[in-house]
Amino acid sequence: MQSPRPGTPEPCSRQGRRNTQTDIQLLDDDGAISEKLEACLKHIFTKYCIPAPPDVSHKSLGLSLLTPPEGAYLTSEGLDEWACDTNGAPFSAETKDELIEFLDVTDDGGLTLKGFLQIYQLQTENDEEETWRDLSNHGFDRTLTLVSTRREDDIEAAAVRSLG
Repeated sequence: MQSPRPGTPEPCSRQGRRNTQTDIQLLDDDGAISEKLEACLKHIFTKYCIPAPPDVSHKSLGLSLLTPPEGAYLTSEGLDEWACDTNGAPFSAETKDELIEFLDVTDDGGLTLKGFLQIYQLQTENDEEETWRDLSNHGFDRTLTLVSTRREDDIEAAAVRSLG
């Protein structure tokens, strides 16, 4: 039997030049976070962690990926800032309590890089598109390349305002 719409592509196929690359895998064959996704998540984590990475001028930084210092973690404030930049609102106290209970945290309840990666491991297993949205909100495209970030745009805009 012939399709009633023979010119229509199958739902899973993609057309157009912008879709020529193969999809980047966020998780590897074993269900662990891929190396490329881990590099992106480390960059995101580093923007909010304590201690902050060594001060680097944004002009020399360009769009290179950040790496967190050894022993870095997110405070409650850093967690809120990350949640706002990612989802538009801070976490509820209940959500924070769950993160502290189930994920890797410091003795004082700061979310470690390992705990941050655990969040994305679980999220990606359950809703990969949500992870893609988060990555996009932090300036990454579908090839996991950092193309821009709101924070860099805001810093640049503030610098231009202060000059003018």
